[in-house]
Amino acid sequence: MDEIGLFPLGIVLLPGEEIPLHIFEPRYRELIGECLELGRDFGLVLADGEGLREVGTVAAVREVLERHDDGRLDIVVRGRGRFRLVQLTSGRNFQTAQVEPFEDAADPAGPDEAQRALSLFERLVEMTGADVDPPGDPSSSQLSFDLAARFEFAPPLEQELLQETSERRRLVRLCEMLEGAAAVVAHQQEVSTRAATNGKVHPGPG
Repeated sequence: MDEIGLFPLGIVLLPGEEIPLHIFEPRYRELIGECLELGRDFGLVLADGEGLREVGTVAAVREVLERHDDGRLDIVVRGRGRFRLVQLTSGRNFQTAQVEPFEDAADPAGPDEAQRALSLFERLVEMTGADVDPPGDPSSSQLSFDLAARFEFAPPLEQELLQETSERRRLVRLCEMLEGAAAVVAHQQEVSTRAATNGKVHPGPG
């Protein structure tokens, strides 16, 4: 069982995902400084109105974008494996905890689930016109995380995926999320089109 420094945030870091962080609080500047100096990782865990979540993601500092004169840091971190909080510990300026690995069960997704998820991904990208690259490995055992990391879902939804131990169920849930997002985009586009015409149909000259 390992002890790691924790960085509670209002966001979720998925395995394989890269996100920028602005480090300004002294305690977290100390945490990230140690990670950089000693080559350590830290734990990013969702903290919201429901408190500190039990499952988080090991984060590795991939790049330091800028070191500010006042000690603030702009960095990019990458999600690695998941962990489960076993016990919070103390003694440091930042929160620490004893953690254990949090792994998937032996329930891989089948080709049908994977293809459905990829099709919905392509559909949503086309609808939004977003410049998003497809997953590098469509046969990945964690395709759900690869796809979900390319969209900005609400943190509780991402936490739901993070805590799921079945890739098959995770892909099924992700498909539901992608379908919901596509329906919202389609509705917004319809409203925008109707607003542009004052909600009326222009039959043309005649």
